[in-house]
Amino acid sequence: QVQLVESGGGLVQAGGSLRLSCAASGSISSFNAMEWYRQVPGKERELVARIRSSGSIVSIYYADSVKGRFTISRANAKNTLSLQMNSLKPEDTAMYCCAARDRGDTRYWGQGTQVTVSS
Repeated sequence: QVQLVESGGGLVQAGGSLRLSCAASGSISSFNAMEWYRQVPGKERELVARIRSSGSIVSIYYADSVKGRFTISRANAKNTLSLQMNSLKPEDTAMYCCAARDRGDTRYWGQGTQVTVSS
């Protein structure tokens, strides 16, 4: 079973940038999709971005709230998933978790990294 460890969170001022990384204990090349979620206490977990590979076809999804500001990428050779976050807003404050979804649609989760954006 793959283990995922996120890093890169922290405190940043509005308008700033952070780059989150998710390191996997094993190969991520076999996973159908790699995802970033975020959650604020008392609210539902939100899918922020997804990168899905099907053969040579790669598709990317962004939540409307982050389009144009966040960029998801995956490096299979390094078993890492990244999320570049620019123009951060206070409403981006959340715990960010990465997830790997296998062909059986099972998700494996990391513990998360906290992102706090001050106004």
